[in-house]
Amino acid sequence: MLELNKIYCENCLDTMSRMPDNFIDLTITSPPYDNLRNYNSKIDWCDLIWKQVIFQLFRVTKQGGVVVWVVNDSTIKGSETGTSFKQALYFMECGFNLHDTMIYAKNSYVPKNHNRYEQCFEYMFVFSKGSPNTFNPFKTKCLTAGTKRNRSNEKQYEKNYCMKKGSITTVNQNKIISNIWTYNVGMNDKTTHNAPFPEQLANDHIISWSNENDLIYDPFMGSGTAAKMANLLKRNWVGSEISKEYCDIAEKRIKRVTSRGGFRLIN
Repeated sequence: MLELNKIYCENCLDTMSRMPDNFIDLTITSPPYDNLRNYNSKIDWCDLIWKQVIFQLFRVTKQGGVVVWVVNDSTIKGSETGTSFKQALYFMECGFNLHDTMIYAKNSYVPKNHNRYEQCFEYMFVFSKGSPNTFNPFKTKCLTAGTKRNRSNEKQYEKNYCMKKGSITTVNQNKIISNIWTYNVGMNDKTTHNAPFPEQLANDHIISWSNENDLIYDPFMGSGTAAKMANLLKRNWVGSEISKEYCDIAEKRIKRVTSRGGFRLIN
């Protein structure tokens, strides 16, 4: 068995090989898609490797557990590779449901193209093993909250929700936010890691798909963002990271959090 709340400096396949079936509540990660960056690893992120990772993630994920897979595609000869979609389809082949295709929109981005619009987002595929056990949605106020609506002329609404003719409904005070989430890039602790995802992104997914004391896993821990936020949100966690340099960065970040008082809730 693995020790919890620890980063294992090794290939994630080695870490998962020591996990029992149905072990993890939530995985949140951003793999080294399309070898776009050098992550201090000599492993080629080829089809064989990511298929093995996805296959093992299905095994170790609890029934009702969730995997949040943050990815994008490289551009070769002016066209995108589509690797992100290939991975999404393979998740489904392994038995996962594609629960939601979310978008991580970036408030700032680096111009790179000359013959098309600039890329300013990444996919956040949310896969579930069966129906998700947990959903703690963020909500926003309805602009028309409290107003009355007569549904008598909305035939499609009546068909879907079995409303009777002449039914009057009241608009709720709040509604669930959309699946496009916008974040500022580069707002984490200063780190030499070249692609940390925003702390708020990890925070929001951990809140959405898990509860206190659940077990969070990041197979590509990098600079430790998922572990740091899991720690702050009173979740247990396990991380895998093949680069010793990045493990050292992550451990320092997590140590700073615990030295300031350990767990705390983020609203």
